[in-house]
Amino acid sequence: MAVYTNILLAVDFTPAMHAVTRQATELSRTFKARLSMVHVVEFVPMDLSNDLVLPQEMEIDLELVETATQRLQALAEKLGVDKTACYVSQGSTRREIIHLARERDIDLIVVGSHGREGIQRLLGSTANAVLHGAPCDVLAIRIKDD
Repeated sequence: MAVYTNILLAVDFTPAMHAVTRQATELSRTFKARLSMVHVVEFVPMDLSNDLVLPQEMEIDLELVETATQRLQALAEKLGVDKTACYVSQGSTRREIIHLARERDIDLIVVGSHGREGIQRLLGSTANAVLHGAPCDVLAIRIKDD
């Protein structure tokens, strides 16, 4: 069995996140591993009229990043995670998680997986994308959708 020393928890702030968070914190305690957390703010273009609305988009993006940072810091405090091990980035969720895992020498990424079917399965999921691109082990925690 692998011994993990550096675990990265991908946080999405959904209600089901608590099950994933609980698993990651238990693993970090079991292995006495450093737990880091990441939340990625996906860029969502808002130009519906083909007009350039860059200042508004930048303002919204900055607000989303600021809000995510505050929420992640609050979660870190609640879990006893070092705030310097909390990362908020902007871009493709898959790419940002994988980039951080490489940059921080992560040996286990913990993500939630909804196990969707149909068109959602064809389009892929964050957990699946991370699994296939990660430089380390990935633990996908099954999230039960209501």
